Amino acid sequence: MRGPAAQEEQQRHDDDPASDPEQRAEEAGDEADEDEPHRRIVSGMDLIALLAEQPERTAILLDVDGALAPIVPRPEDARVPPETKAELRRLNGRYALVACVSGRAGEDAARVVGVPGLVYVGNHGLELEPAADEWAEKLHRFLAETAWPRTEDKRLSAALHYRDAQDETAARKALDEIAARAERQGFRTRYGRKVLEILPPLEANKGTAVRRLLREHRLERALYAGDDTTDLDAFRALDGLELGIRVAVASREGPAELRAAADVVVDGSEALLALLRDL
Repeated sequence: MRGPAAQEEQQRHDDDPASDPEQRAEEAGDEADEDEPHRRIVSGMDLIALLAEQPERTAILLDVDGALAPIVPRPEDARVPPETKAELRRLNGRYALVACVSGRAGEDAARVVGVPGLVYVGNHGLELEPAADEWAEKLHRFLAETAWPRTEDKRLSAALHYRDAQDETAARKALDEIAARAERQGFRTRYGRKVLEILPPLEANKGTAVRRLLREHRLERALYAGDDTTDLDAFRALDGLELGIRVAVASREGPAELRAAADVVVDGSEALLALLRDL
């Protein structure tokens, strides 16, 4: 469900010709999915212009890895490019809220982004849930008993990466066994982009984090950009707002469901930066 202002504006501009920024988004969407409707992308970019008209009432909410920071073989090497940092500083001075909602731990997300003054929420929103602390020690014990070469311990959750595995089929089979063992101990598991995530069994995700941020800041207008399955929860959190814009940062590894649920599709981190410059 889209907010009433978004629906009205989208209908009004359905048949408008594409301007330069709209053409950039169209090209990005074509690369991600050749069947992406031209009309949807054009109207989405019209919504970007509408959002930018009232920055004092608007939140800009962004995933980190795969969105602001390009995906790299080793997660610890990821960094947000200098030109994107400069744009985030500009947006932070203009909009009511600029927040990074990441699967990383919040402190690690802040390190990767490198822009003080933004709001950072980590662990897919678990850092906002007091009950998550009760699972931290249990997760620590589970990881101590789990042999995996690329384990990212985020205290409240864990990510077992297999991007650099020589045999991905064998890696997935081994991770399936780890996931089954984790679930028997009460954890939730899910796969992302070349990663198995292990989490506490709590109703916390990027969507709950987005809703809490918007509620605390009393904002009814927002843009969220992300690249993976977990960002679908954040997309759904924009339902019912006065104006909510969902931006899929597309890639060959990214889920088709994300593109299908998006108002705007861009092709990678550089195209997202171009969109942010229009805000």
